[in-house]
Amino acid sequence: MFKDILMSMRPKQWYKNLVIFIGIVFSLNLLNFNLWTNVISAFVVFCLLSGSIYIINDCLDVEKDRNHPKKCERPLASGRLKKPHALLFSGIAVVIALLLAYTVNTSLFLVSLSFFGLILVYSLFLKEMILVDILVISAGFVLRAVAGCVAIGIFVSSWLILCTFLMALFLALVKRRHELILLKDKAGSHRKILESYSEDMLDQMINITTASLIMSYSLYTFFAQNIYLMATIPLAFYGVFRYLFLVHSNGIGGEPEIIFKDKGMVISMTLWVALVIGVLYFNKLGLPGV
Repeated sequence: MFKDILMSMRPKQWYKNLVIFIGIVFSLNLLNFNLWTNVISAFVVFCLLSGSIYIINDCLDVEKDRNHPKKCERPLASGRLKKPHALLFSGIAVVIALLLAYTVNTSLFLVSLSFFGLILVYSLFLKEMILVDILVISAGFVLRAVAGCVAIGIFVSSWLILCTFLMALFLALVKRRHELILLKDKAGSHRKILESYSEDMLDQMINITTASLIMSYSLYTFFAQNIYLMATIPLAFYGVFRYLFLVHSNGIGGEPEIIFKDKGMVISMTLWVALVIGVLYFNKLGLPGV
């Protein structure tokens, strides 16, 4: 049963909580090891919360998941895991997560509680509202990024909020498109909201969001105190375009974790992270001319 509960918490999806570490990197506190305990605690909090919400969502969507070619194999949909056991563990995990958040600071507790409340309401109601569903998912990523900042007591940048929101919106739109294409005539039986979307509509929104994302990131580097951040723009562009290429050529938009499996994505992300850290922290160490 424990294995089925862990599978229901979808640990493979916990990489989404890596957004929490953005704050400590861009605030130039990466080498401030005193703050790492708080950031790691925030990461654990959101892994527990997101895992608990996945369980609740699976309990609500058992019948719908049984109509999905892949989700029908999940522990709850397949019948291997019973709802009472899953919900009990979910409740315990939420309590532990919120207590841990409170021990870090009150701000992290409030952000964590807001995240749990928002995604819970999404699972219950908002996921059936066209456009609202993808906006709420994006807001959840913003709260993750904010949590990483408040955990170490730093200012939450408007650029951080904007770029995080647009990236999450981009991924959410691509996932909806993938679901629509994969399920075809059965889309509505799995997720009713899919009946309100169309492939052309999603393609247009993806185009708008992609343009907004790369422009926002570019503007951030232009206005940053360290102008050498502009050197990261080509890698950021490549990453976005590579993901779009994979979506249209291989139809993998329903699995964002493919970014860790595709060689081109892994290389571009690794180089981007290395370049960002190099530019920011060489500057902090006093690199001449930076």
